[in-house]
Amino acid sequence: MKNPKLASRFAAALYDFATETNHVEPVYKDVLLVQQVITENQELKTVLESPIIPEDKKQKVFRKIFIQHISETALRFFALILKKRREPQLLMICKQFVKLYYSNHNIKEAYITTAQPISEKMKLYIKNYIEQDSPYTLILHFSVDEKLIGGIIIKIDDLYFDASIQTKINKLKAEFSQNTYAIGF
Repeated sequence: MKNPKLASRFAAALYDFATETNHVEPVYKDVLLVQQVITENQELKTVLESPIIPEDKKQKVFRKIFIQHISETALRFFALILKKRREPQLLMICKQFVKLYYSNHNIKEAYITTAQPISEKMKLYIKNYIEQDSPYTLILHFSVDEKLIGGIIIKIDDLYFDASIQTKINKLKAEFSQNTYAIGF
């Protein structure tokens, strides 16, 4: 069973320990790597979350995969997670750690949707434009949705800026459907 409160506590403990030992940056990179590998490899995720497979085998698999790629601090932390049988929480713990890292380093994630793929030059322009009056560093996630017809949608936390043509068409349709003027005048 997934427990966000538990994941937050484990993530906070790892972040605090990494801060105390001055290993925040390497642990952050390790957490991102572990998160990416488990997300992309469904078989590994299944093995780690399986209640049937014994903890020692999970430890061996995890260690064999990551021993050359992550720091000792992160490796020991994830070993503790496996030992405490919190494997189903592993990805949630990683996500909570990343949120903590972003919060403490003034980083925000921006989700940008356009009707067509945009060039790297335009992506850089958008990033610089959004960051110019912001105290935050942005990590941009771009996606394409052809239903927009044109324009852009930007979402940062609770801020939602919609300058898509589809939204403008929908607003015009709503205005015309509530037309109070007499037809045929």
